[in-house]
Amino acid sequence: MPITLEQPTGARLLTADEQEVAVPATLRYTSADPQAVHFVFPPWISLDGEEVTWTFARALLEEGLAGRPAVLGNVQVRPYGTSRTVVELRAEEGVAAISFPTSALTRFLLSSLRVGG
Repeated sequence: MPITLEQPTGARLLTADEQEVAVPATLRYTSADPQAVHFVFPPWISLDGEEVTWTFARALLEEGLAGRPAVLGNVQVRPYGTSRTVVELRAEEGVAAISFPTSALTRFLLSSLRVGG
């Protein structure tokens, strides 16, 4: 039976005018899809008012948390200062740069590695 981990966390949407908007997010991992992670954002953050889920390679998150920018397709993970990490998501509608506490992403990654190897 697959195991699913969910970790609610706070994040900050970085705006074009260099403001930061607090955004709740849920980090999700399921052993049914062991190579992926899922970042879930509330409906009010999207242009169409629907919940948004971005799914990308767990290895990309791991590489980005190792202290250097990592890019795969429409997702980039990179350090942002000493205690934050930015996940940049690109879509036809534009780019969203979302800052997370590095410690929260690291805790989530380590938990997913324990569950899914």
